[in-house]
Amino acid sequence: MAPATPADLLHAATEAVCSGPDTSDGAGGVVARVVRDGEVLLDAAWGLADRRHGLPMTPGHRFATASGCKGFTAVAVLSLVADGTLTLGTTARSLLGADLPLVPDDVTVEHLLSHRSGIGEYLDDDADLAEYLMPVPVHRLVSPEDYLPLLDGHPAVFPAGERFAYSNAGFVLLSLLAQRASGVPFHRLVQERVLDPAGTTSTGYPRSDALPGDAAVGYVRVDGRWLTNVHHLPVVGGGDGGAYTTTHDMERFWEALLGGRVVPDDVVAAMRAPRSTDDDDDYSYGLGVWLPGGDAVQLVGEDAGVSFLSRHDPATATTWTIAGTTAAAAWPVVRAVRAALA
Repeated sequence: MAPATPADLLHAATEAVCSGPDTSDGAGGVVARVVRDGEVLLDAAWGLADRRHGLPMTPGHRFATASGCKGFTAVAVLSLVADGTLTLGTTARSLLGADLPLVPDDVTVEHLLSHRSGIGEYLDDDADLAEYLMPVPVHRLVSPEDYLPLLDGHPAVFPAGERFAYSNAGFVLLSLLAQRASGVPFHRLVQERVLDPAGTTSTGYPRSDALPGDAAVGYVRVDGRWLTNVHHLPVVGGGDGGAYTTTHDMERFWEALLGGRVVPDDVVAAMRAPRSTDDDDDYSYGLGVWLPGGDAVQLVGEDAGVSFLSRHDPATATTWTIAGTTAAAAWPVVRAVRAALA
């Protein structure tokens, strides 16, 4: 089969948007970019970035990543491993002290990075995203330390290292450990250790109640009405999700990370070594990244008002990033682009 052309990809993606559950009326925003060996095959946007003001989505808009930014957390933590501040065997307890007494003493940084810690979860990943799930006021969730009441009181569900179980709590805990070990606030740590070395220019953790003008707004359907997701998620993204980025910045991130310009090559190799297989989709998981097959690496996120996927495949030198302003908007386009690139 001949490689997909720009016309193929644009046609497939546009058809997917026009038939999508949250985009067929043009209101749900989607942005997509595909680059193969330096050639831009797709750089397009559909729908609205802001429903209230009728602002169209553009390829340059920033968008939320939900759990996609667990990769940023992982790289920040691994940069501390690279410089000796932490090791993969560092226990959470060694930095927690008396905090979170239900976290078992043998849970390590490596367990947390690979979703094999077994610690109790603070957030139900299978719950209806239209519900208001945060048990504390979202405007109080700014620093990793603010999550201690949410993480407390949840017993471990299996012994550390026994198996894979995707854990938001694990990555919030990683952000707390990184902040305590380094003495640097978590968001600044990610900026200095990950985003700046990667050369990103529009990626970070803005407050959801003070978004920059080029940031797309996420939406949730509540009681039949589309409302913004500002009351559904922490006001500032944290270790388990919530950063904003652009398709161009994700391209820069993958290029810099896999080129050894963010953390050393041996650390990147450790990230990409499979630790587990998720029984739900047969993808392997390394340290902070999904491994969808071959040498490809992937970050993915879905939350109230957010759908996001970014993948780099070294075998074809292809990077593609797709994001949407609802929990479902991106996925028809993801399927269409994946099929076109197959």
